[in-house]
Amino acid sequence: MQETPVTHRHSERKITRKNLLSSLLIGFVLGMVAGAPIGWFVHRLYAQQRTAQVLLCRQQNFGLAEADLQARCGTPY
Repeated sequence: MQETPVTHRHSERKITRKNLLSSLLIGFVLGMVAGAPIGWFVHRLYAQQRTAQVLLCRQQNFGLAEADLQARCGTPY
């Protein structure tokens, strides 16, 4: 089997401003479609973890005044 050389025409390899703009717009739209659900999911996980940490700290420091609890443990929101 004999290999055939691959040749490119100069016009096929040329990158135009129109190609760059359409690639940018496609990347932006795909980033929004994929990034929004991922960001929402990660934010939800972080909020749940932070709430659990605050509640655990409040349980461990039961009996302190509310101001002392907020200073030591923070607020979950």
